[in-house]
Amino acid sequence: MPTCQGSFTVKVHITAAGNEAQPAAESLTEKSAQTAGKSATGTQATSGEKEVKDIKGALSTAAQTWLTGQFGTNTASAAPGAPTAAATPGGAATPSSAAVATAQTLKISNVPLDLQLRSKIDDLPRRVNDEFQHQGDMVNFVIVGSLKKVQEALTAADWHVADTDVRESVVKAALETYQKKAYLAMPMSQLYLFGRVQDYGYEQAEPYAVVASRHHFRIWKAPFQWDGQDVWVGAGTHDIGFEKDQRNGKVTHKIDPAVDGERDNIGATLQKTDKIKSLTYYLPPNPVQDARNATGGGYHSDGRMLVVLLQ
Repeated sequence: MPTCQGSFTVKVHITAAGNEAQPAAESLTEKSAQTAGKSATGTQATSGEKEVKDIKGALSTAAQTWLTGQFGTNTASAAPGAPTAAATPGGAATPSSAAVATAQTLKISNVPLDLQLRSKIDDLPRRVNDEFQHQGDMVNFVIVGSLKKVQEALTAADWHVADTDVRESVVKAALETYQKKAYLAMPMSQLYLFGRVQDYGYEQAEPYAVVASRHHFRIWKAPFQWDGQDVWVGAGTHDIGFEKDQRNGKVTHKIDPAVDGERDNIGATLQKTDKIKSLTYYLPPNPVQDARNATGGGYHSDGRMLVVLLQ
């Protein structure tokens, strides 16, 4: 993640009717670059923000979400927050009931992938890199469709594009908190595939919890097409707290090690729209099943990619 210069602290005091003060303090620091979100406690305003009607409840939910991810407590619900699988000998993943429930909601096609598309997926890199060429997150999904179709599908599924300017994001977060809006477009770090940084970063999160806990992914346009259509290659993980960056000892995001849960979550959100033609699991040669991301955090997978064909 990019180095953060200094720190930023914003305190917002909101006075309710009757002059009864309800202090809400939010400390905002972030060292990364690209993302955006979703809220169960507010209504959507513009891209990357939500109007928050119950700030106290949103802050409570944020604290519970962070505690669950950081310490493995049961103070928060198992919905978007709890780890989804446990590692087994050999590096494969044994899904928890939450992961199984998500996977079971997916309507997976029984039709085998086109041979040419399979061949192109087989040739894809299995993992992304950081700027120092450290291997990181696994490539765990592919979307086939034009940029316009991809953007429409992700918008319909309530995914939001991440901000790319760290300094501007801090100011925006402060202003939106003052206006009783939740800032959900926290930037992401830059990772590399095909020799370049991600083309887009997308995220979903709960109000105020986005700094520590968010569903997010990066996508890159592949250097090839299939059947005349663009192919987008993605790497998705679920941030659930913080941990030490093994490269430099600084603080970085901690991911849910059961990364298949985020792969299936992406599929489940897209499936709720009318933009999807089919969802297919595909196990490529030399699959990633047990690895560490660029900051040293371990993760495990069944090795399959989710291939999403858009309408």
